[in-house]
Amino acid sequence: MSDDGSGPSYRIEDEVMIRLDGRVAIVTGAGGGLGRAHALLLAQRGARVVVNDTGAAAEQVAEEIRAAGGDAIAAVGSVTDEAFVVRMVADAVQRWDRIDILVNNAGILRDKTFARMAIDDFRLVVEVHLMGAVICTKAVWETMRTQKYGRIVMTTSSSGLYGNFGQSNYGAAKMALVGLMQTLALEGERYGIRVNCLAPTAATQMMEGVLPNDMLRLLKPEFVSPAMLALVRDDAPTRAILCAGARGFEGAQVSLARGIHIHADDGAPEAVVSRWDEIFDFTNAFVPDNALEQSRLELAKAGYTPDTPS
Repeated sequence: MSDDGSGPSYRIEDEVMIRLDGRVAIVTGAGGGLGRAHALLLAQRGARVVVNDTGAAAEQVAEEIRAAGGDAIAAVGSVTDEAFVVRMVADAVQRWDRIDILVNNAGILRDKTFARMAIDDFRLVVEVHLMGAVICTKAVWETMRTQKYGRIVMTTSSSGLYGNFGQSNYGAAKMALVGLMQTLALEGERYGIRVNCLAPTAATQMMEGVLPNDMLRLLKPEFVSPAMLALVRDDAPTRAILCAGARGFEGAQVSLARGIHIHADDGAPEAVVSRWDEIFDFTNAFVPDNALEQSRLELAKAGYTPDTPS
């Protein structure tokens, strides 16, 4: 236990240290804030790092890693630029022969209520967060399939999982990344590719003005990066949603209630309303293995089995 009795306090020797020696990682949006913290921690644990950002800060972070004895290169460009991303990946493969880890971290904010938000601002946020992650993931996918190893982190958010006032564009993009993760984890499993989501709360440039200063001081990006490391280790999980901030770590999931079956055709809408609490009873909820689990559950409640004549 810790001295204040708040919970267990672990020393590094109490656990098997996560090492990434020989691994090659790309971190997008790594010129500052959360991405920088991710890149530095990956390098500290032995990974060779491609530091991506749109400005000169990428080279500064790469130099910081090299000065500490690590190996890193900068890649200056936007994740929405397909040609640039393809070059970035090709350069890394040419230099180090592989790509093991991709941390999709790049992002922007354009917060306004939906009534006041321009479609261009909605589209831009989706383009950077969602399509940027798609473009980068697509660029590394074949390399990871061929080498039969890959670790991919999508940066989601509680704004996507649970909603947040004034962030319809951001929330939509972030929840879309969860759906992308769920499917890519299924498709990548046979190739040793594991895909997870990280939902951070961190005091980054994007958060300035969103949270008060006294809260921001508790939300250092460095407090989130251990969660990222746990998602890219050799024995990483897949299809996990891990939340992290202020040294707190929480799991999230998309679950399905067992629900009910309504036999009647007439009055079915009214029955849905009257039995709403049963439909939303999550006592025996479960996390589906894939999208077909919903139809299997519903057909089972209707009395269908694979041997039932159609």
